[in-house]
Order: sequence, then C-alpha cells, then structure tokens
Amino acid sequence: MASEKLDEYIDDFALLIEAGFVAVKQLDETSATRIFKAAQVMNPTSVAPEIGLGYISLNKLELKEATKIFEGVLEKEPENYLAKTFLGMCFLLTKPKREKGEKIIRDAMEKTNDETVKSLGKISLEWADKDLKKNKSPFFADAAKESEKTK
Repeated sequence: MASEKLDEYIDDFALLIEAGFVAVKQLDETSATRIFKAAQVMNPTSVAPEIGLGYISLNKLELKEATKIFEGVLEKEPENYLAKTFLGMCFLLTKPKREKGEKIIRDAMEKTNDETVKSLGKISLEWADKDLKKNKSPFFADAAKESEKTK
C-alpha cells in the first residue's frame, strides 16, 4: 500500500533531488537532508540522493564523511562523473591528497559529456590553483603583512 502511494510521485523524483540541492544552497541542512532521505525512500536504487547527502557533508567540510559517500557512489556507478568530481574536490581540500584530487577532476572532465560537470571541474581546478596552492591563506594574508610590519 505504501509503495503504491510512492509510485504516484515517482515522476517528481528529479524535482525532489533539485529541491534538495536548492536547500543546500540556502544553507538549510535540515530540509536538504530530509528531502534527500525522502528521495532515497522513493527510489532506493538511485545514487542521486547519496550524492546530495555527500554534497551536504562537503559543504560542511566533513571531508571524511563526504569522501566515504562519494566513494560508495563510485563503487555502484564508476562512471558517475559528478560524484567523481565531488570526490576530487574532497581531495583538493586535503593537502596531502591535493594532486590526486586534481587528477580525478581532470579525468572526470575528459570523460564526461556533461557541460555542468566540466564547468564544475574547471572552476574547482582554478580555485585550487588560485587559492589552495598559496603558502598562506588569502584570508589571513593582510593580517600577516601587518604583523611583519610591527616586528
């Protein structure tokens, strides 16, 4: 009976996933989590809700959890280039694994036909080049200059 009721809404599955990502963008973690978990109930074979939950963890900088989720998605769907790009981003944020992250993102960009994934990869690599590879964080660069002046 419950399954029959869910079947009525299966056409709305993609909208549910989109709503989850919108909730993440609006920093509404509670709603986003609930939406992705509801989507998992609706379609337990889809990895889209898992990617959404991993994206929440990535946004919270819970890199171990996000990495675990994206690796799990890639075990099920090795050619899921969105999950692969997000996994690469997790590694970009982990200094010892940064090169591995860049390699994963470049690989995903080369193999995918999805322009959105290519754009995400390109922006991620530019961000890594511009900000992450600096010796000092750009947020504290001015403070470091000020402290050196006072010495």
